Amino acid sequence: MGSCFDNAPDRLGTNSLKWTLYPADVLPLWVADMDFPAPEPVRDALRRAIDHGVFGYELPTRRLREAVAARMQRLYGWEVSPEWVVATPGVVAGFGVATRSVCKPGDGVLVQPPVYPPFLKVAPNNEAVTQLAPLREVDGGPHVRYEIDWTIFANSIHSTAVKTALFLLCHPHNPTGQVYSTDELRRMAELCLEKEVTICSDEIHSELLLGTATHTPLAKLDPAIARQTITLVSPSKTFNQVGLFCGLAIIPDSRLRVSYRRVLEHQAMHVNSLGLIAAEVAFSGACDDWLKDLRDYLTANRNFIVEYVEEQLPGIRVTVPDASYLAWMDCREWIRNAGLTVSPYEFLLKHAKVALNPGEEFGTGGTNFVRLNFACPRSRLEEALRRIRNAVVGT
Repeated sequence: MGSCFDNAPDRLGTNSLKWTLYPADVLPLWVADMDFPAPEPVRDALRRAIDHGVFGYELPTRRLREAVAARMQRLYGWEVSPEWVVATPGVVAGFGVATRSVCKPGDGVLVQPPVYPPFLKVAPNNEAVTQLAPLREVDGGPHVRYEIDWTIFANSIHSTAVKTALFLLCHPHNPTGQVYSTDELRRMAELCLEKEVTICSDEIHSELLLGTATHTPLAKLDPAIARQTITLVSPSKTFNQVGLFCGLAIIPDSRLRVSYRRVLEHQAMHVNSLGLIAAEVAFSGACDDWLKDLRDYLTANRNFIVEYVEEQLPGIRVTVPDASYLAWMDCREWIRNAGLTVSPYEFLLKHAKVALNPGEEFGTGGTNFVRLNFACPRSRLEEALRRIRNAVVGT
């Protein structure tokens, strides 16, 4: 039996960044939005708002904040007060607000590369200093795996004579898809608490769990950790409404929350009213059956790509992500054996007509890696991998 995700709307001819950046003969499996339509309850709510016809100023409603709190309780048993929830124009905007609300000019922002590229821009965009605690690659056999190097992590806090004010945690991690264990989360948090470092935990991919993976919000672990943590969530990736630009910050500590709100107001960061409507519906539970089917489909796509890479792409390895729809592909051996002088991104764009994300954008450890977005119909994924195989085998 086929899946509703086997077919997707034709996005060529739309204003989609994903589909317009490259020529029409290129398959785009790069930027992290899905090719699937958003769930019907979200689209129904947006149709009603559009049919009403008035697009005036709106503020986040208490219903939205209550929906977020109820969802955290339902999914994770995390008791969240609606008063803790603050709307932002997306999670990336939330990084900058967190930095401005916590850091003085010249303070440090700690990140763990290879990591989602906006993490590397947060500090310089907000008069702060980037501090790196690179993840350590470990022997994963045919697969790519990472772990936290605890010595590097501890030594990176307050390093190079710079006070670390903020730790930006990517959980689940992008691009590796790794879900951190509660022991790992607690150890990172306790090091930050010990050294008086506030944590901003980006948990935008927390509902895109694959297989049997589970997610634990960092702030749920302990009240002391919660008081020093800004948790960022959003329906944008999970329910494919990224262009509506609505994120939610959960901030239990009142002083930190006041500071965060002050920065939002100072920078006039208003949230799109349609984004607020869509977020409330998405977090209400009305789309959860759709989400279950989506997770099953993405898990099957993940399994397919992992098996395909292992069997058909010599010299390339890939992560087995616990969450998200992103595969992190190690092309170093292929590039070295083929004697190529261009990046795998450039080579595959030219010779396979497949657009991926260049690994260099993810910082330390990303050279000669690419990131592939598998949130597309299986037939499209198969075609992209076939093109990649023909290009790789032909070198």
